[in-house]
Amino acid sequence: MVQPVLIIEDDKKIARVIKVYLEEAGFKAVHAATGKDGLALALKEPPLLVILDLMLPDVTGEELYQDLKNQGDFPVIMVTAKSSVEERVAGFALGADDYMVKPFSPRELAYRVKAVLKRSQGNGEPSAAMSFNAGLLTIDGQTFQAAKKGKVLNLTATEFKLLSVLAAAPARVFTREELVEKALGYRFEGYERSVDAHIKNLRQKLEDDPKNPALIQTVYGVGYRFSGRRDA
Repeated sequence: MVQPVLIIEDDKKIARVIKVYLEEAGFKAVHAATGKDGLALALKEPPLLVILDLMLPDVTGEELYQDLKNQGDFPVIMVTAKSSVEERVAGFALGADDYMVKPFSPRELAYRVKAVLKRSQGNGEPSAAMSFNAGLLTIDGQTFQAAKKGKVLNLTATEFKLLSVLAAAPARVFTREELVEKALGYRFEGYERSVDAHIKNLRQKLEDDPKNPALIQTVYGVGYRFSGRRDA
């Protein structure tokens, strides 16, 4: 059964246009106009990805995002009319895989859907598993899972990609620009702060003390580096 892209958008005209472009791109798409209906559809048929409008009539997008994540581990692209960089960073801080501001090109949205799914599913060439600090941390590019002390970390697709990029070159300093291009595949306004938001979320899940990180370190004025020791 083909999994659908779930569009949760109260503006039916916008939703209809998005649906047409997604279907032209080869996706199955379904639409819900309220958060309640969106949750019901996600429960009935787990989506491939969710396009979530943050301004819904019955629930805030932030609340609905958490409810959706409790139902399944699928990517989420947030959509809103709020255009400030602060709002965009707040969306990434929640854990969104991508964020688009209205008005936007439906063709670009379809491209973003493909890019997010590529990150979450890999590029068709699974990378070998990596182990660090005598097995403390493992990163498996075939299952797209990372585990610390044997416990699987609940990472988003973007967080996993960032961790994989950093860990593949221990001690190398990556600029924010390099990280966003390698992990997201494109740049956009406010991308530097979005990387910071993703790294903050990643540290919360990865580090024993996120305020004093031992594995992902900040190189001030430049970017980030991974300081784990790769096992032989």
